[in-house]
Order: sequence, then C-alpha cells, then structure tokens
Amino acid sequence: MADPRRKRIFVVDDEQLIATTLATILERSGFSAQCFFNPLEALDAARCNAPDLLISDVMMPELSGVELAVQIKALWPLCQILLFSGQAGTADLLQTAREQGHDFHLLSKPVHPSDLLKEIRRQEPVCV
Repeated sequence: MADPRRKRIFVVDDEQLIATTLATILERSGFSAQCFFNPLEALDAARCNAPDLLISDVMMPELSGVELAVQIKALWPLCQILLFSGQAGTADLLQTAREQGHDFHLLSKPVHPSDLLKEIRRQEPVCV
C-alpha cells in the first residue's frame, strides 16, 4: 500500500526506458511513482487512483500527452501537469490546449533528473 503522505506521480512515456528510469529516480527521491507506457492505461488508472502529478511525454500513439493531461485534469482538477517532449510538433498541441484554457508547463527532452526534480518541487502543493 502506498504511503498517503508521499506525492503520487504518474509517469507516462511510450519509450519504456524513459518511463521506468524517471519513475525510479522519483521513487529514490521520496515520491510514489508509477510508470505507464500507454497513455490509455494511465487514464484508466487515473479513474481509480488520483495522481497528484502527471508527468507525460507529449508525442505518443493513441493519445497525446496533452490530450491525456486535459482528460486527467477533467477527472482530478487539482492534479498538477508537467509535460516533456523532444519534438517540434509539440507547440501546436500546446497552443490548442491553451485555447481551451489549459496552460501546461513543458520541459525539453532529454530531461535531466535534477531539472525534473527542481520543477516538481516548484509545483504548488496539492491538497487531496
């Protein structure tokens, strides 16, 4: 059973090595991290177990990270969102999300672990 005092983080990336590596780094840094390689599986898990923070790649098959973030925010409005991408096509997806009232923060891939942890700690505390 997860410690309810630890920030619950979903890490989503279709590149398994990236997702598992980030989740391991987060676990070792005191967070409760769960990794997903498929955004639809992450969305299903979020329906049952609210994440405090979603960290997701933007460009993925079936569902983009932006679309995933919008749907998780609809389920859990207090969930913080942190997106990352190494592809130029990301700007259009983020602009569409902004036009719908969502302003998600974007980190460039590759994400250095210290930059990721710094960004997570800058996120506002979540009261669940």
